[in-house]
Amino acid sequence: MLRNDQLAEWDRDNFFHPSTHLAQFARGDIQNRVITGGKGLYIKDSNGNETLDAFAGLYCVNIGYGRDEVADAIAAQAKELAYYHSYVGHGTEASITLAKMIIDRAPANMSKVYFGLSGSDANETNIKLVWYYNNVLDRPKKKKIISRWRGYHGSGLMTGSLTGLELFHNKFDLPLSQVVHTDAPYYFRRENLDQSEAQFVQQCVDSLEELIAREGADTIAAFIGEPVLGTGGIVPPPEGYWTAIQTVLKKYDILLIADEVVTGFGRLGSMFGSEHYGLEPDIITIAKGLTSAYAPLSGSIVSDRVWKVLEEGTDKLGPIGHGWTYSAHPIGAAAGVANLKLIDEMGLVSNAKEMGAYFNEGLKNALSDISIVGDIRGEGILSAVEFVKDRDTRTFFDPSEKIGPQISAALLERSKVIARAMPQGDILGFAPPLCMTREEADIIIEAARDGIASIAAKVS
Repeated sequence: MLRNDQLAEWDRDNFFHPSTHLAQFARGDIQNRVITGGKGLYIKDSNGNETLDAFAGLYCVNIGYGRDEVADAIAAQAKELAYYHSYVGHGTEASITLAKMIIDRAPANMSKVYFGLSGSDANETNIKLVWYYNNVLDRPKKKKIISRWRGYHGSGLMTGSLTGLELFHNKFDLPLSQVVHTDAPYYFRRENLDQSEAQFVQQCVDSLEELIAREGADTIAAFIGEPVLGTGGIVPPPEGYWTAIQTVLKKYDILLIADEVVTGFGRLGSMFGSEHYGLEPDIITIAKGLTSAYAPLSGSIVSDRVWKVLEEGTDKLGPIGHGWTYSAHPIGAAAGVANLKLIDEMGLVSNAKEMGAYFNEGLKNALSDISIVGDIRGEGILSAVEFVKDRDTRTFFDPSEKIGPQISAALLERSKVIARAMPQGDILGFAPPLCMTREEADIIIEAARDGIASIAAKVS
């Protein structure tokens, strides 16, 4: 206990935590928790408490915690070669092997992988590549990026601008002027409750075309979107949405960036969300599931179409002026190789499809009769429950009531299950590791019913 007390003191005195209410943490209103270990779906803290993590960290520990195969690969790589850069044609066995493994699994039109460390820096890379692409093609005005409200693409300057959530803009002087936002494909939150899904999709398409007309098609370079909205609410798109959106993008020669940081490598029950929804992206963003977060690594997968122009650019201009010191870091790459092998060996893509269907159906059966449950949605092992004050009129709770955080806290306190209170709405998110079993799914479902019902009894 003395060690824990000392760590807590050091934590408050020295550690700047991301996405945290800094003043509340400094005052001790937010309890710190030191995580010391994990196995499968469970994590353990320094007080010996074991918790079922139904959000896989930040939807990233796809293979589950404590896999020796990945830890051993990291250790072996560190002993053999802990670091060398990837500039000017340098590579390592791990980075070269991982690049091939990714391209072998990616949609057929993809050509090369550029490696970074996080989803944020990968999307920064993507925008630079898009601008370079249009400059090489002598289209200097074609630079604006269309993102969507409630989309999440990182928290850097450009990527924080792409993100369509107020929390990531407030007092940061964001979004930057090169980013414009269009409607989120969030059918549950449509303004007109009488709209069918098809009518709502058409509204999204009309809004996009109006935005392109207003800004000028010759100024729009790319459209970025997650196959399934993640941090903005875990929202699968309405049927026909991506087909309709891609028709517009092709009409105006606008590149498509598929942000697959969450959906890549199995979470939807398919290797990529792009194949799941029939996307034909020009660039794919990957991270999280690439290494199951055992080591930091991200990537930008570039299509044949874009790659040919990048090659042309370097013939005109010389070496491309972009790179990170830690691009294709061999330890991260070794983790990625071992992780992708495990995903195959454990059959996690097919397990995500099977267990996702079981879990989503179980949530609907267990929660539909609770008065404050407004929507239950999901795809693969990615699910959300949204809460409302009145289901018939779809009246939402006042944000000050913090219903979502209350329910998340109730699951943790009552059942030792971690689910995530999503921002900008009373939404509870689930994204367990892809190795989840039926028994574990049942534990999460039971915990969700108990926690939600406990708060519903207080507010109904």
